[in-house]
Amino acid sequence: MTITRSGLGYDIHPFTLGRPLILGGVLVPHPQEKGLDGHSDADVLTHAIADALLGAAGKRDIGYYFPNDDPLLKDISSLLILKKALELLLLDGGKIINIDATLIAQEPKIAPYVESMKSTLAQVLEIPPSSIALKATTNEGLGALGRKEGIAALALANVCYLHDAK
Repeated sequence: MTITRSGLGYDIHPFTLGRPLILGGVLVPHPQEKGLDGHSDADVLTHAIADALLGAAGKRDIGYYFPNDDPLLKDISSLLILKKALELLLLDGGKIINIDATLIAQEPKIAPYVESMKSTLAQVLEIPPSSIALKATTNEGLGALGRKEGIAALALANVCYLHDAK
């Protein structure tokens, strides 16, 4: 029996000076040399995808597995967080069908980096890049995101199990 499950992930981080901007595991130049503030590398896209995978697997969120008060995890690559989410999914017999993700940012422009992000994420997730849809939109100038104070991401993960997941 094949069971299909979905998980939804969301993340948001504010900009800060003096940090690289990492999105989808890729260094993205920012016109004002800003990165995202957070305990890890603050990669909102990778965090949202990891939480979506954990949700589809019926697990807890990334903060449970990677607490933001653990000094050993300071500045950790979010690709390691994503790898852990995949391991937990695979442990119960899950398989990724597809990922659909959206970045919400007034700046910088994301389009030039989409294929590189998809390639990086696909390699970590052990799926073809064609199984990842990655889009970007603005917040039309509204709210904190519209004022260019940070970046947010939404992700949906669809997974299947050959048996009922634990």
